[in-house]
Amino acid sequence: MDDRIQVTLDNGVADVRLVRTDKMNALDDRMFQALIDTGERLKTDKGVRAIVLSGDGRAFCAGLDMGNFAKMASGERRGGAGLVTPKRTEGGSNHAQHAVMVWREQTVPVIAAIHGVAFGGGFQLALGADIRFVTPDVRMAVLEIKWGLVPDMAGLVLMKRLVRDDVARELTYTGRVFNGEEAQRLGLATRVCADPRAEALALAADIASKNPEAIRAGKRLLDFAPDADQHAILLAESQEQGALIGSPNQVEAVKAAMENRVGVYAD
Repeated sequence: MDDRIQVTLDNGVADVRLVRTDKMNALDDRMFQALIDTGERLKTDKGVRAIVLSGDGRAFCAGLDMGNFAKMASGERRGGAGLVTPKRTEGGSNHAQHAVMVWREQTVPVIAAIHGVAFGGGFQLALGADIRFVTPDVRMAVLEIKWGLVPDMAGLVLMKRLVRDDVARELTYTGRVFNGEEAQRLGLATRVCADPRAEALALAADIASKNPEAIRAGKRLLDFAPDADQHAILLAESQEQGALIGSPNQVEAVKAAMENRVGVYAD
């Protein structure tokens, strides 16, 4: 899928780049499949400790390919029951939803570096990351209403954890475009920066230098906590910590901190 996505791995950081630059990395069938295939492959790569997801060219991702909307307008493409009851993943995603959720399901942190535009499906793809770095002038939108549709690529699952209910509703009902500064104020962006990819790669390198077992445990806890009750969260904290204390990588982390050096960890 190197005509849609390119991946390089350097010191535990997987640099994942959408490279359909002539179409502003728009989502066609091959891009959906490339996102899923790449994400599933990275899940099983023990050498990956952090992931940066970005888009080459003028944009992060412009959303659904315009050809799909042309088919809808002509009546050639219909949804119907096929969207409701196709084969779904264990997590409940259909094919398009899994292109986003596969990034949230990574065992390591995913940082999205967003510039240009992130509209519709592209915006939802950004939400699949743990962390989002954006340029001040990026343009983002829950754009589906423009085409008479609703967000259907896990956007509602992910937005509800980031913004107030009324904010999610306003963005969904209007499809209005907002910039990076507003995205950060709303809680949809983590950091506004001039060069999101450079800062994302630097953060990923920092994460990759830590005990990978502790990073994965932290991600499991953070994924678990929003939908769990207090007792379950407290128990999960204890279980994760109990598994870490005294493990070889945790011992190495203590030694490295005491000796003021970078830790050397086993995958």
